[in-house]
Amino acid sequence: MMLVHLVSEVANLPLISDNPPGWEKLKGVINWVKVIAYLICGLGIIIAGAMMAIGQRRGEGGEHAARLGWVLAACIVIGSATAIVDQLK
Repeated sequence: MMLVHLVSEVANLPLISDNPPGWEKLKGVINWVKVIAYLICGLGIIIAGAMMAIGQRRGEGGEHAARLGWVLAACIVIGSATAIVDQLK
């Protein structure tokens, strides 16, 4: 009998809103951080490429290629993190 009463009361429970208070502001901050991170990644690639071009004459191409690899790895991490955060919405 108690189970029937509990089941009938489930329909009277208040609905929980989809987003917590302040979610729109937090989403705006997250979007700004994503844009800034993408800009930094782009600048990092450009700077690493420029340093590779300059270092080629001095025989330091391998060091700069490793730096470019680290920049690209950071871009992959940032892209993955933003994809995960986008799925949490």
